[in-house]
Amino acid sequence: MKTDVALATAEQYLLAPNDLETAKLEAVFGTLAARRLDWADLYFQYARSESWTLEEGIVKSGSFDIEQGVGVRAIAGEKTAFAYSDDISPRALADAARATRAIAAAGGGRAARLARRQRARPRYEPLDPLGSLAAEEKVALLERLERKCRALDPRIVQVMASLAARYEVVLVVRSDGVLAADVRPLVRLSLQVIAESRGRRETGVAGGGGRTDYGFFTDAVLEEYARRAVSQALVNLEAVPAPAGTMTVVLGPGWPGILLHEAVGHGLEGDFNRKGSSAFAGRLGERVAAPGVTVVDDGTLPGRCGSLTVDDEGNPTQRTVLIEDGILRGYLQDSLNARLMKMRPTGNGRRESFAHLVLPRMTNTYMLAGPHDPGEIIASVAKGLYAVNFGGGQVDITNGKFVFSASEAYLIEDGKVTRPVKGATLIGNGPDVLTRVAMIGNDLALDSGIGTCGKDGQSVPVGVGQPTLRVDGLTVGGTA
Repeated sequence: MKTDVALATAEQYLLAPNDLETAKLEAVFGTLAARRLDWADLYFQYARSESWTLEEGIVKSGSFDIEQGVGVRAIAGEKTAFAYSDDISPRALADAARATRAIAAAGGGRAARLARRQRARPRYEPLDPLGSLAAEEKVALLERLERKCRALDPRIVQVMASLAARYEVVLVVRSDGVLAADVRPLVRLSLQVIAESRGRRETGVAGGGGRTDYGFFTDAVLEEYARRAVSQALVNLEAVPAPAGTMTVVLGPGWPGILLHEAVGHGLEGDFNRKGSSAFAGRLGERVAAPGVTVVDDGTLPGRCGSLTVDDEGNPTQRTVLIEDGILRGYLQDSLNARLMKMRPTGNGRRESFAHLVLPRMTNTYMLAGPHDPGEIIASVAKGLYAVNFGGGQVDITNGKFVFSASEAYLIEDGKVTRPVKGATLIGNGPDVLTRVAMIGNDLALDSGIGTCGKDGQSVPVGVGQPTLRVDGLTVGGTA
């Protein structure tokens, strides 16, 4: 996809139907320029989304939504004024501009001349996923997935699955004269199964997605989701109560990177560090992790859920090294926090929709691979816990303390994975846990496309990942 295709699509969906052209957009900035502002932008958005849900063998619900609107933001110093409207018209834009400019002192502004089109290498095709399958085929896909789950084991008594797609067109118009656009497809499938045996019931989950269309969900992909969900449920049927105490923990590759995302990633976002509320504030250039630990945030990975061609301020996304060989190298920045911290934006300005303010947010955050074979890591542990999958968790950004529940975990005894355990929680401190990484596997994996991140009431799709990790001296809360 060429960037010009995205701009043409944005003009088709957002500007032309509302009788907006360059001169009228420049007039909005002329209104804003009556005040001394450091920055102003317009964020236009058009989105269509749908979801289908299967339960008890039938598709019980479906939804379809269309939303569009524009957000107008003005920044003076540390102050931000913001107004939004689902009416995209010259009059609505003018009203919003007058409302937001009140934060700045009178005089001294300069009207924008919209002359620069942002060039960025596309990270996905401008597909419309909603139209990639007929309604009957979407229902059939969910029904096929259910049959695959039930065929794997007679102990599967319930299957719940949901299929969702979103087609989003955004246009960013900035006071520095830049226009940037992006066409963002997204599909996701989530699966939950319940297995029952001897009066005991346990759950298994799986799923995935990406910035593509429904063709992503081939029979091979559906079979893998079914296998993973059923396997997890059956393993948990045999699980014994988890032990408690301080022990060595081996984290599996892929989705367990959510611990890295929550316990470390949020603490590296620019707003928390500018305000001094992060445990990593003021520590650039210092050792914050064990040697060998390198953490990056990369919004340029093709087709990943967390990837963007441009962020929600119109800046191209990039690969940002946050921690390099244990040394803190950078933060994730939007334009506001970068300017106030005298740093460069990193393409991490994100918002849930036109009705939300920009925040510095992660895209795809992961730890790079190390030198060790995963089998070697397991064999090095005399007694410990092997955490393969995680459920919920919570983190305090100010001190880095976290609690995570393992949805699939096993005991390690004498260098071998033995009994599955249930009820294990990992308790620790994000900055501290990075210093306890003793071995890093060579099996880096990214999650399957299920990650969603919440911050200040806003949710955006993200990616996480890591190789197998051995962490020494981690507190495990159990039920034994």
